[in-house]
Amino acid sequence: MDVAAVVFDLDGTLIDTEHLWDEVRRGLAAADGRDWPADATSAMLGMSTPEWSRYLAETVGVRGTPEEVAKRTIDGMLEHYHRGLPVLPGAVEAVRRMHAATGLLGAATSSPRVLLDAALAELGVTELFSATVSTEEVAAGKPAPDGYAECCRRLGVEPQRAVAVEDSANGIRSALNAGMAVVAIPPHFHPPPADVLARASAVLDDLDGLTGGLLAELPTPGTAA
Repeated sequence: MDVAAVVFDLDGTLIDTEHLWDEVRRGLAAADGRDWPADATSAMLGMSTPEWSRYLAETVGVRGTPEEVAKRTIDGMLEHYHRGLPVLPGAVEAVRRMHAATGLLGAATSSPRVLLDAALAELGVTELFSATVSTEEVAAGKPAPDGYAECCRRLGVEPQRAVAVEDSANGIRSALNAGMAVVAIPPHFHPPPADVLARASAVLDDLDGLTGGLLAELPTPGTAA
């Protein structure tokens, strides 16, 4: 595949924060005396800020308007960030390898803009990204294609020439729905179902396997492997 750009997810792909989101949200529910629905964690993976804050307020019953719930949650996440961002092994090196391989990087994440910018700054790679998108800036979160499609638009690249690096089922679906090839790196936290992983162009154990050589071997979306 002639890859023109690589677009990274953030939470669960570069930083090990999916469990922190769950911890903060569960903590809000517990503080407000609300039970945690069995499917709440998986349901919110990939949702945009307006979507998950509405879910917490209306489905889980967390106190406050969706906007107030979003602020309480994001403030809780920022506290974790200030104590030390949990970076996944090989994250910075993988970003630098992909920049060297393509010269064009993007990020498409469900994290709000304030956390997206803080994370890239903490990783020390802000200047390597030519476009970044938070799904709070588009019409719908993952698995809708909006975030990845918008990132490709900002990069000036057709989605069929871009590769998404993802960990979650909804993230993989989002990139596929945008017409992109996907490299999946399944996490220990809520790994995607086998049928979703089967749709990825490559499945890696960790970020060390994300190399320029791998990109060249990927099939172009819409063609046989």
